[in-house]
Amino acid sequence: MAQRDAVFPADRHALYAEHGYSAAVRANDLLFVSGQVGSRDDGSPEPDFEAQVRRAFANLEATLLAGGCGFDDIVDVTTFHTDPENQFETIMAVKSKIFDQAPYPTWTALGVNWLAGFDFEIKVVAQIPKRP
Repeated sequence: MAQRDAVFPADRHALYAEHGYSAAVRANDLLFVSGQVGSRDDGSPEPDFEAQVRRAFANLEATLLAGGCGFDDIVDVTTFHTDPENQFETIMAVKSKIFDQAPYPTWTALGVNWLAGFDFEIKVVAQIPKRP
């Protein structure tokens, strides 16, 4: 079995340990980031939907930074939505501030009926920048 090079952002280890997964895993020059939700520090969902989406992106950024990446290094995005038709405008407003110019990463959006109490989740694959 290949050795997993797990990555965790500061102050969020209990969440991952409780559910038995890594925040991200480095594999060669790629960083595979698990789904990030708009959880508060205690693990509970942010109740306001727009704030939940913003917090999911903030949690994603913390994980990317822990893995030596940033938003510009993302090559693939998958998002999960509990009510895509009514949420899409809000999500696009937040997303467009993060990915504000081409070339954009690939993006797959999926409607789901359960996200453990959350309404939005984002997972990504990023290319780890080469260090000089």
